[in-house]
Amino acid sequence: MEEFTVANMYDLNETIAAELFEGVTYPWEVLPKIRDFIIKLGATLPGDRFEERAPHVWVAKSAKVFDSAYLGEYCIIDEDAEVRQCAFIRGNAIVGKGAVVGNSTELKNVVLFNKVQVPHYNYVGDSILGYFSHMGAGSITSNVKSDKKLVVVKNGEEQIETGFKKFGAMLGDHVEVGCNSVLNPGTVIGRWTNIYPTSCVRGCIPANHIFKDKDHIVAKVEA
Repeated sequence: MEEFTVANMYDLNETIAAELFEGVTYPWEVLPKIRDFIIKLGATLPGDRFEERAPHVWVAKSAKVFDSAYLGEYCIIDEDAEVRQCAFIRGNAIVGKGAVVGNSTELKNVVLFNKVQVPHYNYVGDSILGYFSHMGAGSITSNVKSDKKLVVVKNGEEQIETGFKKFGAMLGDHVEVGCNSVLNPGTVIGRWTNIYPTSCVRGCIPANHIFKDKDHIVAKVEA
């Protein structure tokens, strides 16, 4: 599982939440800590650059938030981010610098690194999205198993029991997810990997690969 550690998936210089990841091995370990971290970090944000629009809701003055967007409690919107029409940020969400949360997109208990794009009809719950990752229109993270059992991260024969009932997906930096794809609970995708449109993804997908379907995961060829 070494490939899917925080150190190998994320550039922590590209998130306001770098401190959240200190002392953890795997990114999903931070999921139950997001709310308390937002409270702690929000209280330290400089008033000349951020405003607390509601209790525990901090928005950078350079961010663009449309009037029809909903910002739930425990939320930080970083500088130059854009939260578009009818976006629904339920809470426990950190939206990075220059990130885009699009029309009718829903976020819940997530960290979006800088420059992340979830621009059209996405659901992202109990997930971490790395720097410059992008989810195509209609792609979603499924964060609860249909049998309601606890999520296990699986990488071939290796397995890690998370103890979480709710766990969406961990996307490394620069991951591209094609339109209308479903990332099943416990999906972990390494850096620079591309997911074909309309895919159904589960388990761990290595870095620098192309996921065509579960039987065709091919390494990228360097130019």
